[in-house]
Amino acid sequence: MKLAIYPGTFDPVTNGHLDLIERGLRIFDELIVAVAYNPKKQPLFSIEERLHLIRESVKGYKKLRVEEFNGLLVDYVKSKSGIVIIRGLRAVSDFEYEFQMALMNRRLAMDIETVFMMPSEEFSYLTSTIVKEIASFGGSVSGLVPQTVEKVLKERFGKVRK
Repeated sequence: MKLAIYPGTFDPVTNGHLDLIERGLRIFDELIVAVAYNPKKQPLFSIEERLHLIRESVKGYKKLRVEEFNGLLVDYVKSKSGIVIIRGLRAVSDFEYEFQMALMNRRLAMDIETVFMMPSEEFSYLTSTIVKEIASFGGSVSGLVPQTVEKVLKERFGKVRK
């Protein structure tokens, strides 16, 4: 069985993330969305909230698990008997960082591959950071995030302007 791990902070999960999850499920036998603790970032949502939002957004998907992890990604992947790390590339600006991480992960665990996937064109500009900024100023994030996430963002930031 080919198990892939799709790691990230998912703060919050976006339709771009869901696009990559769907693509990953078409390629691999099983997929784990691994929600990371990242001490460098100050997330808007707690790890429990992020797990809940993702699980609500992927209800009905088969061969998919949503879990949290802490520590080195390659250690987590090995502990799950995974063989692939999925990483999304939206733009050229993502490439340098992702390339460095992939090479470091290969150095740490040569038996784990990194697969880069591009989201659909409609989500190629989309980031969780942009979504949070739009929501914080009362802009609509409809079509950018699952409805569950949109609702929680409205509650967190207040009313959306028309």
